[in-house]
Amino acid sequence: MGRILVVDDANFMRQTLKNILTKDGHQVIGEAENGKEAIELYDQLRPDLVTMDITMPVLNGIEAARLIINKDPHASVIMCSAVGQQKIVVEAIQNGAKDFIVKPFDELQVLNTVNKILNS
Repeated sequence: MGRILVVDDANFMRQTLKNILTKDGHQVIGEAENGKEAIELYDQLRPDLVTMDITMPVLNGIEAARLIINKDPHASVIMCSAVGQQKIVVEAIQNGAKDFIVKPFDELQVLNTVNKILNS
């Protein structure tokens, strides 16, 4: 099971993801509400996986993911995007994100994607 950092500016979204992940046996070791916090927590906690919202204040998810992956090429980042943000998701994957999950979250899709990345 994975040690996961959940990043989203909306507390409701963080709680939703946290519930899905912990129910499946994963450990949410940190939460951040913007990209700057995400980078700081990543450096402190070294999670196995990061779920990263795209649209956030201070520093967006694409930029935060790019900076984390530049520092740690083995970082596993999954982008979280609203339906219709495919172009942004492609940009995120070109910047090193491993995959993406779509909001509103489908529990099965979240777990399939997270477990696939953790087991690869």
